[in-house]
Amino acid sequence: MSELEKAMMALIEVFHQYSRKEGDKRKLKKSELKELINNELTHFLEEIKEQEAVDKVMETLDSDGDGECDFQEFMAFIAMITAACHEFFTQE
Repeated sequence: MSELEKAMMALIEVFHQYSRKEGDKRKLKKSELKELINNELTHFLEEIKEQEAVDKVMETLDSDGDGECDFQEFMAFIAMITAACHEFFTQE
């Protein structure tokens, strides 16, 4: 597999590693999203400790209003973080 294909597989695997812990196995509940952010994005995002911060992140991501984060919503989140990191690291 190419590096890009490996990265895509890693995103899928990480999402499902957390989504399968509670409830709907195809969506992240707030607690699963919080755990994913705190464990997997430690170098790019601050640790989320306050429930209000988790609620705000979920509200931003939850485009269909079901109270959970599906894979498409998760990928939009990852794309936003990646774009912000790209901008930060390529500033001259």
